Amino acid sequence: MARIVVIGGGIAGLCAAHKLTRMHHKVLVLEADNRLGGQIHTLRPRPGTGPVPAGFVVELGAEGYVARSEAIPKLARELGMAAELVGQVETRSFGYRDGSMRVLAPGESASFLGFQVAKADLGVGIRSCRTGMSQLIEALHSKLASDVELRLGAAAAHIERRARGYELRLKDGASVTADKLIVASGARAAAPLLGPVVGPAAEDLLKTTAHSSVNVSFAFERSAISHALDATGVVLAEQDQLHGARACVFANSKFAERAPEGYANLRVFFRPDPREIKMLADATYITRALEVLERVLGPIGPALQSWVARWPDALPVFDADSQAILKGLDAALAGSGIALAGSAFHGSGIDAAVRSGLSVDQRL
Repeated sequence: MARIVVIGGGIAGLCAAHKLTRMHHKVLVLEADNRLGGQIHTLRPRPGTGPVPAGFVVELGAEGYVARSEAIPKLARELGMAAELVGQVETRSFGYRDGSMRVLAPGESASFLGFQVAKADLGVGIRSCRTGMSQLIEALHSKLASDVELRLGAAAAHIERRARGYELRLKDGASVTADKLIVASGARAAAPLLGPVVGPAAEDLLKTTAHSSVNVSFAFERSAISHALDATGVVLAEQDQLHGARACVFANSKFAERAPEGYANLRVFFRPDPREIKMLADATYITRALEVLERVLGPIGPALQSWVARWPDALPVFDADSQAILKGLDAALAGSGIALAGSAFHGSGIDAAVRSGLSVDQRL
């Protein structure tokens, strides 16, 4: 039995912890944020805490996973939540170009946006959890709570080799020791941690490509919107991407139970200018998102509530240069007792992150 520290409490880190505890290792998960889940973050507004009624499911992060995934249904069965996985109730999408919308062919929306999607996934949609993707995180947390030490607000600062294993110093001055380490963070966060261990192979992570994203979600009374919202949403042609907006999702049309009867749950996605993602106020993004919705859907009434989520460097791009850097890093870490896990290293998307976490023992 080894003492293993997992750096990162997103879906990959939690899946790594799940796998390692089943192998009877002693596991500590360190998460820099004040919550688990990473890029999975669901809000379920409660009545009396704001202007929206109960029944909204608002995704601030990933809204689902590829429908062909085998890893996530298997994980859900292990967690006792297989019945909570759901598919889309609407699959067609609109494209907006030159002031008009048309129905897109199956799979066309992904290529329209330039997403890196496997051919097998084109046109088949995605799946999610009945009350939002955080349901998967909550089930993992519940499963791990009695077997794994979970520390929130614990940001890793420095890794140092010891005669046996490693010492990991945290930004708050504390330190922990481990026989082995799992790095389940983003690539840019991993670079300074791994630099003292493997040198240039880790520093090259800063050269990998990743896009940032900002999304704005809205709760509306259904009567505020005249459009039928009879699709999963609308993707915008490049020349029509006002303020960098790339798509609008009609969440309550795409999945069941995303808004109560008589309400609408809409989401606007931006590919932000790197300088703007930190500089612009939430109010600015909300104003921009409303402008985008009015351009696409026509006049709309006031929103009941809005939520802004910023995801810097959250979307890895696995171009040839990035793949070569990641392959070199994996090779440099071989035999070190440190392994990587997560979509930043082993393929974009929730399915890839889960598979990466659950197979981490093969790289230690």
